Amino acid sequence: MTGSTPHGGPPSGLAAVSTALLAMSRRLEVRDVLRTIVVSARELLDAEYAALGVPDDHGGFAQFVVDGISPEQWRRIGPLPRQHGILAAMLHEGGPERLADVRQDPRFEGWPAAHPEMSDFLGMPVRDGEETLGALFLANKRGGSPGGREGFTDEDQELLSLLAQHAAIALTNAHLYERSRELTIAEERSRLAHELHDAVSQKLFSLRLTAQAAAALVDRDPARAKDELQQVAALAAEAADELRAAVTELRPAALDEDGLVATLRTHVHVLDRAHTAHVTFTCEGVRALPATQEEALLRVAQEALHNALRHSEGDRVEVTLARTPAGGAVLTVLDTGKGFDPQVVRRAGRHLGLVSMRDRASGVGGRLTVHSEPGRGTTIEMEVPGG
Repeated sequence: MTGSTPHGGPPSGLAAVSTALLAMSRRLEVRDVLRTIVVSARELLDAEYAALGVPDDHGGFAQFVVDGISPEQWRRIGPLPRQHGILAAMLHEGGPERLADVRQDPRFEGWPAAHPEMSDFLGMPVRDGEETLGALFLANKRGGSPGGREGFTDEDQELLSLLAQHAAIALTNAHLYERSRELTIAEERSRLAHELHDAVSQKLFSLRLTAQAAAALVDRDPARAKDELQQVAALAAEAADELRAAVTELRPAALDEDGLVATLRTHVHVLDRAHTAHVTFTCEGVRALPATQEEALLRVAQEALHNALRHSEGDRVEVTLARTPAGGAVLTVLDTGKGFDPQVVRRAGRHLGLVSMRDRASGVGGRLTVHSEPGRGTTIEMEVPGG
């Protein structure tokens, strides 16, 4: 093979192969990987048509991607093909197929009226070990006279085999990525359900009891009933805040894009503008941390800031993120508010999110400490170990 042509001809040579393999490896979504494989194969082998089918378990195809056919023509062709003929041979026998004219093969069963005419054919299974992930095939090698195509060569078959091997790797990685994303979503839903049960359900239970007390008092002690109804309103507001915070936690995209330090800095800046208390952020030598640690630190910071701004009544909240000598990090959220007695809070069943914060810290091998007393503010500290 020679180098790629300078004026729009088909790509060729090692550089073109390398470009195609790199393009496949950069895709994460399965559909994008399939599309990249098909386009790369058609361009590298200079074919008129290319397709890749991913089989399902019912004799059809779960996905079928084509290149060289317009969307309108594809719509006119109709339903996806079944696993029969040459396609079935590649899927079930696991070997390549190279034909001078696919229409002359005894396994050929025809195609729909709108299907383009195809003659020379090269097919290759995409396999991961013993598992067939799909069937990749090309038709109508360009070049030669219209009535007598040169057809696909041994070199073409070798190149398509190489492409199929790397396609298997790219597809496997894409499937693993999508599976990990599904598991992450499932874990996040489970975590959210746990937190809603611990926080919101307790608020709603208290709300119900308080409303029942108000109803019992409304005739014989209207003043006390009024007090109970005010408590109902306060509990309802707290439940709404808990729900709002839970929904906000479903969108941590900034953490992936910007990292913990930038995300915390932005979050603190927004809170400082939105509240009368002065909220500051200081970072001392902390750079990138493992993803699980960064998320846990961010969640604890959000919870501690929420508590400080809603309950402490202080005029200043300081957030500090510092590197530890062992290479870990310590997060400190300090407020100058009224403070509280942790023992009283625990006995009253008002945890202020402390249970959730401790769970997050221990979940990444860290620890959470709380220092507070009435009239002296509150300091929440979370430390995570170094790698």
